[in-house]
Amino acid sequence: MPIRIPRDDVPASTGGILRPALTLFVVLSLITGLLYPLAVTGVAQTVSPHQANGSLVTQGGKAVGSELIGQSFTERGHFWGRPSATTPMPYNAAASGGSNLGPTNPALAGAVRARIEALRAADPGNTQPVPVDLVTASASGLDPHISPAAAAFQAERVARARGVPVAQVQALVRQHTQSPWLGLLGEPRVNVLALNLALDSLPKP
Repeated sequence: MPIRIPRDDVPASTGGILRPALTLFVVLSLITGLLYPLAVTGVAQTVSPHQANGSLVTQGGKAVGSELIGQSFTERGHFWGRPSATTPMPYNAAASGGSNLGPTNPALAGAVRARIEALRAADPGNTQPVPVDLVTASASGLDPHISPAAAAFQAERVARARGVPVAQVQALVRQHTQSPWLGLLGEPRVNVLALNLALDSLPKP
């Protein structure tokens, strides 16, 4: 006597399996790949357009940098930022990362010594302790800030190179020192690009 298999136990056809799977794929692709990004972009452009567009810094109608990415300054009349370990050039936003050198690595110790020597050579009369953020790279290699101590360490060199009173340079540093968010999160910091742009806007002595 033949055995009959109930209809519920009959394997579904390939089309019956693929159709709902493809439908779900298309629906989720539209939601997560199109509607959600458009909604987030629209909200960001409405609520905080400056941050949404990269926190760009403009001068004379042209973008000269970003508040979020450091730049390499080497002139003695400018403040210098944190070292950057990105390759093939410093502050390369396409290759963000640290050196991955451990604290006991001789290469790191050698790099720190070389940076200290460069700072001393640029300002031989400066006997202040060198702030750690001037000789060590950040984890991202893109840090646009230095500590107030690092700015104070460089103030006399910058003032001397520009031929302006050091008190004027120190006043600019204070004006560009940012406090922790809500007084709680983060540390006091100075945006190097903003500070150097303010310096460049000073009248020539």
